[in-house]
Amino acid sequence: MLRLFSLLRPFRPFRLDPVPRIAAAIGIALALLVAAPAAATPEPPDSPDTELSLADPRIIAHFDFEAGETPENIALEPDGSADLTLALARQVVRVDRHGGKRVLATLPDVENPQTPLLGAAVVSGIVRTRDGTLYVGYNTGTAESGIYRITPDREVSKLVDMSPKGFVNGLALDEHLGLIYAADSVLGTVWRIPLDGKPEVTAWATGAALEPTAFIGANGIKVRGHAVWVSNFDRATLLRIPVDEDGSAGKTMTHATGLTGIDDFAFAGRGETVLAALNTTASELALVRPDGTHTIVLTKRDGLSGPTSVAVRHHKVFVTSGAFLDGFDPNLLVADEVKGAAEAARRPSP
Repeated sequence: MLRLFSLLRPFRPFRLDPVPRIAAAIGIALALLVAAPAAATPEPPDSPDTELSLADPRIIAHFDFEAGETPENIALEPDGSADLTLALARQVVRVDRHGGKRVLATLPDVENPQTPLLGAAVVSGIVRTRDGTLYVGYNTGTAESGIYRITPDREVSKLVDMSPKGFVNGLALDEHLGLIYAADSVLGTVWRIPLDGKPEVTAWATGAALEPTAFIGANGIKVRGHAVWVSNFDRATLLRIPVDEDGSAGKTMTHATGLTGIDDFAFAGRGETVLAALNTTASELALVRPDGTHTIVLTKRDGLSGPTSVAVRHHKVFVTSGAFLDGFDPNLLVADEVKGAAEAARRPSP
């Protein structure tokens, strides 16, 4: 399957107006992936009615696909604004509550990126610490690959180097322990990086459940309930990895299956209910219950266009759409959580 991505190589040498070519190349690659047979995964049982639904979905910001403005990941600010990584533009932008946009940082240009799978330099996951510092993943296939720090006064520096042979995707912050977990989609690894002192990158969790079968393995990642949760795009699964008392990784457990195209995700509330972006041509947001069953709560009809990540705060749900599959309307969508009104908004699982 990976041979299909040799199609990307002709696009890398172009230096004149490269972003549209790269974006198109990545779209072709992802479209080929979607057209290919998916990895066999068990279907979940039929979902009972959910206790949470979403109302009033609206797009608050549109982006320019041809300029590489492909929203990939999201971190929320206390004032309700959202910090987004724009994967192919190499930028981090802040979107305020009214849809106003401001560029916070641009990651270093790379003359000849050799990023695994995609060829292009890609900004990926983002997390925010309480002091307002942002950390983002940057994949180039060169010595520039790493996790970068963006201070509140917008100074950009590299926190740690990451393997140019890997692809850092989602990031998760454990501020209590003062560290970041990073999901590597190519190497099938969860990396652990402390934020204090001289950070060192260690492989925290590995194994077949995190590995890709054809394209992208470990993808989204979050910390919840003394565990690290990880999605696997190829395997259509949501995984739970306990954090043992000594900080090491426990046995990886499969929490949910049948989540075709699962990208990043977020927890809704204080429990283990998850909202997951399903990045396929159907463009869906799934609600995954603690028992592993799921139902669809938003679709392309609501404005999603290849959803890539989710964030939740104060009963509002933010969803980024990168539009990688068709190049149509990358955007940031916001919807309101409604509890106890599931039947009115419920859509059946596919």
